[in-house]
Amino acid sequence: MFQIQKAAVIGSGVMGAGIAAHLVNVGIPTVLLDIIPKTLTSEEESMGLTLESKQVRNRFSSSAVQKLFKQKPAPLTAKENATLITVGNLEDDMRLLEDADWIIEVVVENLAIKKQVFERVDCVRKKGSIVSSNTSGISVEQMAEGRSEDFRKHFLGTHFFNPPRYLKLLEIIPTKTTSPEVLSFMKEFGEDVLGKGVVEARDTPNFIANRIGTYGLLVTLQEALRHGYTFSEVDSVTGPLIGRPKSATFRTLDVVGLDTFAHVANNVYENVEEEEKNIFKIPTFLQVMIEHKWLGSKTGKGFFIKKGKEILELNPDTLQYEACKKLRAPSIEASKQEKGLANKLKVLVYGDDRAGTLLWSILTPTLLYAAKLNKEIADHIVAIDQAMKWGFGWEMGPFETWDAIGVRQSVEKMREKGLTIPVWVQEMLENGFETFYKHDNGFVYYYEDGAYRLLEQNKKAISLRQIKEQGRVLKKNSGGSLIDIGDGVLCLEFHSPNNAIGMDIIQMIHFAVDEASRNYKGLVIGNQSKNFCVGANLAMMLMEAQDDNYFEIDWVVKQFQAAMMKIKYSPKPVVAAPYGMTLGGGAEVCLPAASIQASSETYIGLVEVGVGLIPGGGGSKELYMKHINQLPQGVEVDLQKIANKVFETVALAKVSTSAQEAFKDNFLGAKDAVSVNGDHLLYDAKQRVLALYEAGYKAPVRKKVPVVGETGYGTLLLGAQAMHLSGYISEYDLVIAKQLAYVIAGGRVPYGTEVDEQYLLDLEREAFISLIKEMKSQERMQHMLIKGKPLRN
Repeated sequence: MFQIQKAAVIGSGVMGAGIAAHLVNVGIPTVLLDIIPKTLTSEEESMGLTLESKQVRNRFSSSAVQKLFKQKPAPLTAKENATLITVGNLEDDMRLLEDADWIIEVVVENLAIKKQVFERVDCVRKKGSIVSSNTSGISVEQMAEGRSEDFRKHFLGTHFFNPPRYLKLLEIIPTKTTSPEVLSFMKEFGEDVLGKGVVEARDTPNFIANRIGTYGLLVTLQEALRHGYTFSEVDSVTGPLIGRPKSATFRTLDVVGLDTFAHVANNVYENVEEEEKNIFKIPTFLQVMIEHKWLGSKTGKGFFIKKGKEILELNPDTLQYEACKKLRAPSIEASKQEKGLANKLKVLVYGDDRAGTLLWSILTPTLLYAAKLNKEIADHIVAIDQAMKWGFGWEMGPFETWDAIGVRQSVEKMREKGLTIPVWVQEMLENGFETFYKHDNGFVYYYEDGAYRLLEQNKKAISLRQIKEQGRVLKKNSGGSLIDIGDGVLCLEFHSPNNAIGMDIIQMIHFAVDEASRNYKGLVIGNQSKNFCVGANLAMMLMEAQDDNYFEIDWVVKQFQAAMMKIKYSPKPVVAAPYGMTLGGGAEVCLPAASIQASSETYIGLVEVGVGLIPGGGGSKELYMKHINQLPQGVEVDLQKIANKVFETVALAKVSTSAQEAFKDNFLGAKDAVSVNGDHLLYDAKQRVLALYEAGYKAPVRKKVPVVGETGYGTLLLGAQAMHLSGYISEYDLVIAKQLAYVIAGGRVPYGTEVDEQYLLDLEREAFISLIKEMKSQERMQHMLIKGKPLRN
């Protein structure tokens, strides 16, 4: 049985350091090695160091670790994780590989150099250790040539996508001699421990995602040049409009780096048949950009350049930068009237205008290319679709996209345009198979070799959409659905716009907890949209406030508070499963739960001060109590210290940058856990419910809460006033801070007074209503709704 308790990464460039960071994020101590510098820096010379100094010899790996702290987005889920990285160099420290369970090569993309590295690794690695290459396209088979039998049995390609912490795809490429046990283990390890979407790829140029992704990008570039579309016009229709990332096409290339992109394209160019070479040939003007070091974001100049606040785009004919412009067309406006990406795509692709012509010209060649490569680069179409979704952030893979625009309809048009249809696609249609995928009663089937085959579902990847298709919804309204996810567990899914909490969701919470308490083992609160919950329905509250309906707002806040208390004191365990943005009311839903099963990428915080308010659903009270409850029994409680900490967290609207960081601010505690793989989040939360139930879960006993009272309130005010005097917060921020301090302190009672929770909830609600009446708070709310960012008025 394989175990990976220690890893090593050879090569400390951006990718190598990023992989090392991801490994330590999941708790695996990692060695990071690189070559020895050949010259001293001026700083090293001034320190009297020589080329023999350890500090100099380890410079590349040491500086790579230091850069992890400055990179954005952050490669580390917590800065202290870096202490698990041991730095060294390839001359002095090869012995550090002797006890590594997994050794990953991430050096320059040169076969000869990689083979030299593996020759040295083969001499020091322990028998049975796994060795892999992070190559993005060099033949994995060739790398293993000449190595020992044990090496070759334990060798394979493991291609991470950059940045490793955030991009889901891990392509695993076995060789002919890779042990089936090693392949199976690495697939499971990649998914369960590293949290990746694992796809097995064939050992072909650039594997799956980069092969098709690079093709699609080059086709788009060539179409833009051929028909005079500007780069900003192309980006305005190849991003979210068609289910792709905001960076679309040319902004993506700027982020990737034009030199990196050219290298990937050239790798395919050098290794494919003559008929494919033309598409992978880099255009002349792109070569000129690379020669001029206009490489994109890393040099500040690429397809786009920022001048002050203005973004300018490159004119490829003049190589001058000009004002950006969006592509406007009737098909774009028509698509906005459609619901669902599939319907939108169909309107766009068949649009008889500049947008439709462009999208048809770049999508259809990519679909045909993916179909042509099927079986050559992957085992089946599912692997290709998954690779493009997980590696390039596409909402739909090529074959899902083809289904969306209609296979038969598009093929007929392709034939009219003189395009060649792969034989297997023609046979599929001739035999009456109209789609690549079939959905039936919550099960998914994919087309392969003349039949639909059941797509085997990983039991850990619960799909709420498929469960709902199976008719397992107990109750639903506009804000949420209560779903039976099996084994006696319910799931309350939010599905209002942005999952914002309004009366519809509040009503569903009441019903869900009651239903779980009566007839089930427990309840999971979770969903599978972009973010868990971004807070309360701000638009509704602002509208009511502007109409002076404060009685209505007070009633809604009371109902929300009651729902939170119902979660907390449910006789059956309620487990919250947050991920992504979990803000304001979203955090308040989680805090009273029996346990929180958080995705590793959970960004949680009580951010109400950003819209001129304070938490109204018990968030401040629950965070304060969570701090107290985390203290070991018998330890003297410093209430003022806790109140200060909670006040700072809420007043500064602190948001964790990971679940690991959320533990520091006590949004997560000893009762809570983290899922590295977001696809497993609901499964893990469900298992947590079952474990609590089987352990004889009982609702917590209601206890009074000790508060700092009037003297503590004064201390909190002093801190807020100091921040105001130093210019750190505005005058109105101070007004909000005073209200927050009063709530956290527990009002004007003596220090140490024990109060009940309802008393604190009443203080929260009164302060909330007081603030929402203020014009400056309403201005902040309106600014957030319009601009999407806080107003400091």
